[in-house]
Amino acid sequence: MVATTGQLDGPRLEPRGRQASALVVLLHGYGANGDDLIALGDGWRQWLPDAAFVAPNAPQTIPGMHGALQWFALTLRDPGEYLRGVTAAQPALDRFLDAELARYRLAPNRLVLVGFSQGTMMALHVGLRRPAAPAGIVGYSGLLAGPDRLGETMARPPVLLIHGETDDLIPVEALHAGREALASAGVPVEWHVRPGLGHGIDAEGQFMAAHFIARCCTVEPNKGRAP
Repeated sequence: MVATTGQLDGPRLEPRGRQASALVVLLHGYGANGDDLIALGDGWRQWLPDAAFVAPNAPQTIPGMHGALQWFALTLRDPGEYLRGVTAAQPALDRFLDAELARYRLAPNRLVLVGFSQGTMMALHVGLRRPAAPAGIVGYSGLLAGPDRLGETMARPPVLLIHGETDDLIPVEALHAGREALASAGVPVEWHVRPGLGHGIDAEGQFMAAHFIARCCTVEPNKGRAP
């Protein structure tokens, strides 16, 4: 039986001695937890000194895997399961994002979602359906659930997709299918395939994402803070 935790929370990094001007939410993959991704924020601080980073733990435990969490169960690993899963998990993540933006008194356009694997499915599904577009979405080694359902999306934030060329868990073809669907729906999308990389994040991929996020978060002073 799958156990579900309560309100989402996880490790976080606050701006050093500053008030946050942007919020970067890191969504981990299947079988992991927030601790696996929060280190990305530590490495990105040199480019994003005013950003707050939080890596929420997914709400479901995985039977038989101590300490492993999931946004939704993966058994069939087919398109229908992916779409049902992200749809069911969306409300809890939306509530968390709203609460975090309120915590930092930030407007919705100061939010960046970063996902890895199953977390990428969540970032794309939720980010594209927010009432107000986030500043951007980064997806590592993931896929777009329900590419034929993009007509129901409300937001068109810039998206960066990064995938390992030799990924044997989610093949790189998922990146190409996702980018084509996003572009067809009018979503601005950039993409990179990392040579020789499997299912993971390398240093170059981290560098690309840091600069993409910094670019997404560059706005006129005070334009991104909520009243």
